[in-house]
Amino acid sequence: MYEVSNVAVHYGAAAAVADVRLRVDDGELVVVVGPNGAGKSTLINAMAGLHAVASGRLVVDGEDITREAPHRFCERGIAIVPEGRRLFVNLSVRENLELGSYRAAARRVRAESMRRVCALFPALAERMEVPAGALSGGQQQMVAIGRALMARPRFLLLDEPSLGLSPLIVRDLFKAIREVNAQGVAVLLVEQNVAMALELARRAYVLDEGRIVAEGAPQALLERDEIRRVYLGIGAAETMS
Repeated sequence: MYEVSNVAVHYGAAAAVADVRLRVDDGELVVVVGPNGAGKSTLINAMAGLHAVASGRLVVDGEDITREAPHRFCERGIAIVPEGRRLFVNLSVRENLELGSYRAAARRVRAESMRRVCALFPALAERMEVPAGALSGGQQQMVAIGRALMARPRFLLLDEPSLGLSPLIVRDLFKAIREVNAQGVAVLLVEQNVAMALELARRAYVLDEGRIVAEGAPQALLERDEIRRVYLGIGAAETMS
Protein backbone atom coordinates (compact mmCIF):
# COMPACT_ATOMS: atom_id res chain seq x y z
CA MET A 1 0.00 0.00 0.00
CA TYR A 2 1.08 3.57 -0.77
CA GLU A 3 -0.12 6.11 1.81
CA VAL A 4 0.06 9.90 1.66
CA SER A 5 -0.29 11.18 5.21
CA ASN A 6 -0.98 14.88 5.91
CA VAL A 7 1.36 15.93 3.12
CA ALA A 8 2.10 19.57 2.27
CA VAL A 9 4.16 20.75 -0.72
CA HIS A 10 5.31 24.36 -1.11
CA TYR A 11 6.51 26.57 -3.93
CA GLY A 12 8.49 29.15 -2.00
CA ALA A 13 6.15 30.48 0.67
CA ALA A 14 3.03 29.35 -1.19
CA ALA A 15 1.39 26.02 -0.32
CA ALA A 16 0.48 24.10 -3.48
CA VAL A 17 -0.72 21.05 -1.53
CA ALA A 18 -1.84 21.14 2.11
CA ASP A 19 -2.65 18.35 4.56
CA VAL A 20 -3.47 15.77 1.87
CA ARG A 21 -4.31 12.24 2.95
CA LEU A 22 -4.91 9.45 0.44
CA ARG A 23 -3.96 5.86 -0.18
CA VAL A 24 -3.54 3.44 -3.06
CA ASP A 25 -3.92 -0.20 -2.09
CA ASP A 26 -2.06 -2.98 -3.90
CA GLY A 27 -3.70 -3.64 -7.26
CA GLU A 28 -6.14 -0.75 -6.88
CA LEU A 29 -7.07 1.91 -9.46
CA VAL A 30 -7.61 5.33 -7.88
CA VAL A 31 -8.22 8.69 -9.56
CA VAL A 32 -7.60 12.25 -8.42
CA VAL A 33 -9.78 14.85 -10.15
CA GLY A 34 -10.44 18.53 -9.64
CA PRO A 35 -10.26 21.93 -11.33
CA ASN A 36 -7.18 23.35 -13.06
CA GLY A 37 -4.67 24.67 -10.57
CA ALA A 38 -5.94 22.43 -7.78
CA GLY A 39 -2.49 20.94 -7.12
CA LYS A 40 -3.00 17.58 -8.80
CA SER A 41 0.31 17.54 -10.70
CA THR A 42 2.20 18.81 -7.66
CA LEU A 43 0.76 15.99 -5.59
CA ILE A 44 1.58 13.22 -8.04
CA ASN A 45 5.10 14.56 -8.61
CA ALA A 46 5.66 14.56 -4.86
CA MET A 47 4.47 10.96 -4.74
CA ALA A 48 7.07 10.12 -7.40
CA GLY A 49 9.85 11.81 -5.43
CA LEU A 50 10.15 14.71 -7.88
CA HIS A 51 8.96 17.43 -5.47
CA ALA A 52 10.18 17.84 -1.92
CA VAL A 53 7.55 17.36 0.77
CA ALA A 54 7.42 20.23 3.28
CA SER A 55 5.57 18.23 5.93
CA GLY A 56 3.72 14.95 6.30
CA ARG A 57 4.80 11.49 5.19
CA LEU A 58 4.91 9.25 2.13
CA VAL A 59 4.70 5.63 3.24
CA VAL A 60 5.05 2.43 1.19
CA ASP A 61 4.27 -0.86 2.90
CA GLY A 62 4.63 0.82 6.29
CA GLU A 63 8.07 2.36 5.53
CA ASP A 64 8.53 6.13 5.45
CA ILE A 65 10.13 7.10 2.11
CA THR A 66 9.51 10.86 2.35
CA ARG A 67 13.17 11.89 2.50
CA GLU A 68 14.57 9.25 0.17
CA ALA A 69 16.31 10.24 -3.05
CA PRO A 70 14.19 10.16 -6.23
CA HIS A 71 15.92 7.05 -7.60
CA ARG A 72 14.96 5.20 -4.42
CA PHE A 73 11.28 5.78 -5.27
CA CYS A 74 11.91 3.81 -8.47
CA GLU A 75 13.49 1.03 -6.46
CA ARG A 76 10.33 0.95 -4.33
CA GLY A 77 8.37 0.11 -7.47
CA ILE A 78 7.00 3.59 -8.17
CA ALA A 79 6.95 4.88 -11.76
CA ILE A 80 5.44 8.06 -13.18
CA VAL A 81 4.14 9.04 -16.60
CA PRO A 82 4.58 12.83 -16.42
CA GLU A 83 2.30 15.42 -17.92
CA GLY A 84 3.54 16.30 -21.40
CA ARG A 85 5.22 12.88 -21.84
CA ARG A 86 8.82 14.24 -21.75
CA LEU A 87 10.25 11.84 -24.29
CA PHE A 88 13.69 12.07 -25.86
CA VAL A 89 12.38 13.04 -29.26
CA ASN A 90 15.60 12.37 -31.18
CA LEU A 91 15.92 8.86 -29.79
CA SER A 92 14.03 5.94 -31.28
CA VAL A 93 10.95 4.42 -29.73
CA ARG A 94 13.06 1.42 -28.68
CA GLU A 95 15.69 3.61 -27.03
CA ASN A 96 13.05 5.59 -25.13
CA LEU A 97 11.47 2.39 -23.87
CA GLU A 98 14.81 0.89 -22.85
CA LEU A 99 15.53 3.94 -20.71
CA GLY A 100 12.67 2.84 -18.48
CA SER A 101 14.47 -0.37 -17.57
CA TYR A 102 17.71 1.09 -16.23
CA ARG A 103 17.39 -0.60 -12.82
CA ALA A 104 19.27 -3.89 -12.62
CA ALA A 105 16.13 -5.87 -11.76
CA ALA A 106 14.26 -4.35 -14.70
CA ARG A 107 17.19 -4.83 -17.08
CA ARG A 108 17.21 -8.55 -16.41
CA VAL A 109 13.68 -8.87 -17.80
CA ARG A 110 13.96 -6.13 -20.44
CA ALA A 111 13.11 -8.42 -23.37
CA GLU A 112 9.99 -9.73 -21.65
CA SER A 113 8.93 -6.20 -20.69
CA MET A 114 9.39 -5.05 -24.27
CA ARG A 115 7.12 -7.86 -25.47
CA ARG A 116 4.49 -6.85 -22.93
CA VAL A 117 4.58 -3.21 -24.02
CA CYS A 118 4.27 -4.19 -27.69
CA ALA A 119 1.33 -6.47 -26.86
CA LEU A 120 -0.33 -3.60 -24.99
CA PHE A 121 0.42 -1.06 -27.77
CA PRO A 122 0.71 -2.94 -31.10
CA ALA A 123 1.20 0.35 -32.99
CA LEU A 124 4.60 0.74 -31.33
CA ALA A 125 5.83 -2.67 -32.43
CA GLU A 126 5.90 -1.43 -36.03
CA ARG A 127 7.73 1.81 -35.19
CA MET A 128 10.51 0.71 -32.88
CA GLU A 129 13.30 2.37 -34.89
CA VAL A 130 11.38 5.59 -35.61
CA PRO A 131 12.39 8.73 -33.67
CA ALA A 132 9.86 9.36 -30.90
CA GLY A 133 9.44 12.94 -32.12
CA ALA A 134 8.05 11.66 -35.43
CA LEU A 135 5.10 9.89 -33.75
CA SER A 136 1.59 11.20 -33.32
CA GLY A 137 0.59 12.59 -29.93
CA GLY A 138 -1.29 9.41 -29.08
CA GLN A 139 1.64 7.18 -30.01
CA GLN A 140 3.99 9.36 -27.97
CA GLN A 141 1.73 8.88 -24.96
CA MET A 142 1.90 5.12 -25.55
CA VAL A 143 5.70 5.36 -25.48
CA ALA A 144 5.57 7.36 -22.23
CA ILE A 145 3.33 4.77 -20.58
CA GLY A 146 5.41 1.93 -22.02
CA ARG A 147 8.62 3.50 -20.70
CA ALA A 148 7.16 3.56 -17.19
CA LEU A 149 6.02 -0.05 -17.50
CA MET A 150 9.53 -1.11 -18.52
CA ALA A 151 10.52 -0.36 -14.91
CA ARG A 152 8.13 -3.13 -13.80
CA PRO A 153 6.36 -0.89 -11.28
CA ARG A 154 4.02 -1.88 -8.47
CA PHE A 155 2.55 1.65 -8.45
CA LEU A 156 2.00 3.48 -11.74
CA LEU A 157 1.35 7.22 -11.43
CA LEU A 158 -0.26 8.84 -14.48
CA ASP A 159 -0.45 12.63 -14.84
CA GLU A 160 -3.08 13.82 -17.34
CA PRO A 161 -2.52 11.09 -19.97
CA SER A 162 -5.47 12.28 -22.10
CA LEU A 163 -4.22 15.87 -22.44
CA GLY A 164 -4.45 17.09 -26.05
CA LEU A 165 -5.57 13.74 -27.49
CA SER A 166 -8.64 12.85 -29.53
CA PRO A 167 -11.55 11.02 -27.84
CA LEU A 168 -10.83 7.85 -29.83
CA ILE A 169 -7.19 7.75 -28.74
CA VAL A 170 -8.18 8.51 -25.15
CA ARG A 171 -10.58 5.58 -25.17
CA ASP A 172 -7.79 3.26 -26.36
CA LEU A 173 -5.39 4.60 -23.73
CA PHE A 174 -7.90 4.14 -20.94
CA LYS A 175 -8.51 0.59 -22.12
CA ALA A 176 -4.76 -0.03 -21.88
CA ILE A 177 -4.65 1.50 -18.38
CA ARG A 178 -7.47 -0.80 -17.30
CA GLU A 179 -5.53 -3.78 -18.71
CA VAL A 180 -2.35 -2.78 -16.86
CA ASN A 181 -4.33 -2.57 -13.64
CA ALA A 182 -5.94 -5.95 -14.32
CA GLN A 183 -2.42 -7.42 -14.49
CA GLY A 184 -1.90 -6.38 -10.86
CA VAL A 185 -0.28 -2.94 -11.12
CA ALA A 186 -1.77 -0.36 -8.77
CA VAL A 187 -2.64 2.85 -10.64
CA LEU A 188 -3.06 6.41 -9.45
CA LEU A 189 -4.54 8.49 -12.26
CA VAL A 190 -4.63 12.30 -12.24
CA GLU A 191 -7.00 13.22 -15.03
CA GLN A 192 -8.87 16.15 -16.57
CA ASN A 193 -11.39 13.91 -18.33
CA VAL A 194 -13.52 13.48 -15.23
CA ALA A 195 -16.31 11.36 -16.68
CA MET A 196 -13.99 8.74 -18.20
CA ALA A 197 -11.68 8.73 -15.18
CA LEU A 198 -14.54 8.06 -12.78
CA GLU A 199 -15.77 5.22 -15.01
CA LEU A 200 -12.35 3.63 -14.70
CA ALA A 201 -11.78 4.03 -10.96
CA ARG A 202 -12.64 2.01 -7.90
CA ARG A 203 -12.14 5.03 -5.63
CA ALA A 204 -11.75 8.74 -6.29
CA TYR A 205 -10.47 11.85 -4.57
CA VAL A 206 -11.49 15.41 -5.41
CA LEU A 207 -8.71 17.95 -4.94
CA ASP A 208 -9.29 21.71 -4.82
CA GLU A 209 -6.90 24.47 -3.82
CA GLY A 210 -4.43 21.86 -2.66
CA ARG A 211 -6.83 20.05 -0.32
CA ILE A 212 -8.93 16.90 -0.58
CA VAL A 213 -12.55 18.08 -0.48
CA ALA A 214 -14.24 14.74 -1.13
CA GLU A 215 -13.42 11.06 -1.52
CA GLY A 216 -15.21 7.79 -2.04
CA ALA A 217 -16.70 5.54 -4.68
CA PRO A 218 -17.11 7.36 -8.02
CA GLN A 219 -20.86 6.81 -8.17
CA ALA A 220 -21.30 8.17 -4.64
CA LEU A 221 -19.42 11.34 -5.60
CA LEU A 222 -21.51 11.78 -8.73
CA GLU A 223 -24.67 11.58 -6.66
CA ARG A 224 -23.60 14.61 -4.60
CA ASP A 225 -24.92 17.59 -6.53
CA GLU A 226 -22.46 20.16 -5.17
CA ILE A 227 -19.47 17.93 -5.89
CA ARG A 228 -20.74 17.18 -9.38
CA ARG A 229 -21.36 20.80 -10.31
CA VAL A 230 -18.72 22.77 -8.45
CA TYR A 231 -15.71 20.46 -8.54
CA LEU A 232 -16.31 18.00 -11.37
CA GLY A 233 -18.00 20.30 -13.87
CA ILE A 234 -20.60 17.64 -14.70
CA GLY A 235 -24.26 18.55 -15.05
CA ALA A 236 -27.22 16.36 -14.15
CA ALA A 237 -27.89 15.51 -17.80
CA GLU A 238 -24.34 14.20 -18.27
CA THR A 239 -24.59 12.06 -15.16
CA MET A 240 -27.81 10.44 -16.38
CA SER A 241 -26.55 9.86 -19.93
